[in-house]
Amino acid sequence: MNTKLLSALTATAAATALFGAAAPAQAFSFGTNGIRFGEDTSVTFKFKESHGMYQSSLGVYSVDGPAAPTLIQTLFSETKSSDKDNDWENEWKGTLGNTVTGSGSAVFTFLANKIYTLGLNSGNDGSVYSTSALNKGSQQAVFGGQSQLWNALGKETTDIFQAAGKYTNGTGSLFNGGTLISFDDGGNSKDADFQDFAVSAEAVPEPMTMTGLALGFGGLVAARRRRANKTAS
Repeated sequence: MNTKLLSALTATAAATALFGAAAPAQAFSFGTNGIRFGEDTSVTFKFKESHGMYQSSLGVYSVDGPAAPTLIQTLFSETKSSDKDNDWENEWKGTLGNTVTGSGSAVFTFLANKIYTLGLNSGNDGSVYSTSALNKGSQQAVFGGQSQLWNALGKETTDIFQAAGKYTNGTGSLFNGGTLISFDDGGNSKDADFQDFAVSAEAVPEPMTMTGLALGFGGLVAARRRRANKTAS
């Protein structure tokens, strides 16, 4: 390989790594201790599946002092309780395009230094929150990018989700492939199966990251053109 081209590729990789590493450098919290970012941050949520006989909705709430959390934006709402009527055999499973309509994707921008939580409202059973302190200390959601959580989706067994204490923090994967968030609603005496409403969340790349990628790609194209011109001459 041409030495100059190799140098350009190396520089491109270094620039991309530098700009990419800058994205998650801010201090933030995204888990059962609350949601808070040091900079304005947009997060893409995608609906995965739901279970349970209640018609539920998931939203982003602001947390201001001792007052009850305030709904800021509804992310997903079920149009019915499950895909099939009386579907107890499949634990009242709900899927995108049936129980939840639309694209199944929603973006929310978390403002810097404000405190948020995710909340699941299930009708008569009220709301539970991803921040355990808002449930009087009860953990009602799991966070994590671990493959064990992803592999639990679509299966009748809930043993993996029941290991809730292991999955309390999604910060490590929010900027790196996304994190899975799954709730246990307040029904059925809080059975702690943590598969009543599952979504994924991934941070939208910051402009600096995209600029770094563009600069790196532009440098690679320029290097190839210089090599082509030199060969032609």
